Amino acid sequence: MKKESLVFGITGLTAGLVIGFFFANSINQTGVASTSSPTAASAPAVASDATIPPGHPNIGQVPGGSGGEMDVAVQETIDAAKAAPGDFDAQVKAADVYYRISRFDDALKYLNIAIKLKPENRETMVSLGNTYFDAEKWEDAEKWYTAALAKKADDASVRTDLGLIYVFRTPPDYDRAIQEFNRSLAIDPNHIQTLQNLTVAYSKKNDPAKATEILAKLESVDPKNSALTQLRDGIKEIEKK
Repeated sequence: MKKESLVFGITGLTAGLVIGFFFANSINQTGVASTSSPTAASAPAVASDATIPPGHPNIGQVPGGSGGEMDVAVQETIDAAKAAPGDFDAQVKAADVYYRISRFDDALKYLNIAIKLKPENRETMVSLGNTYFDAEKWEDAEKWYTAALAKKADDASVRTDLGLIYVFRTPPDYDRAIQEFNRSLAIDPNHIQTLQNLTVAYSKKNDPAKATEILAKLESVDPKNSALTQLRDGIKEIEKK
């Protein structure tokens, strides 16, 4: 699962797939970027071509060209990391290359080398959190998001990503997710992605009243948000149960 294609990430991704994912599951049973960006924050963002943000490379595409040129650039980046295991930047670049083609285990290999070289580097912590998230390794993702938040507790975006772990893991913990989303909103009351995710969390918890309340807040902050209709329809479906 790629966080950017399934959840309201912090990289400005479209909302359709995540809402459909959450509400379809709910109704039927009853997706390395900069740290300022989870949803996510500082792992290289990867998503389906339909949901990637403007200007983001397509899946399988990496900076430096296409076809043979791309292959050469990729191999050079990987070879540079292998040749210089003590070079922090080289390890991060290799991780970025692998992340962009959804080879998360390989990306994690280089990120884990990088964090050993610079154990206090917060950007790498967030990148590890994002990559473990996309690999659906929830405990590891939680560990690194928590470490990053210990260094910068007022990062609403990473806090939101942490909350999403509790939505996706099995079994989900919607109360904990809601707690983290509310902590994010305490930092930034108008954080769009948090408001979207909190609406979903309350809906998954079968609390249409609270979901409607948060949706109203979202609409007041971002009246043209493309997710509003689908979120509203999802709440209506829950109310019919």
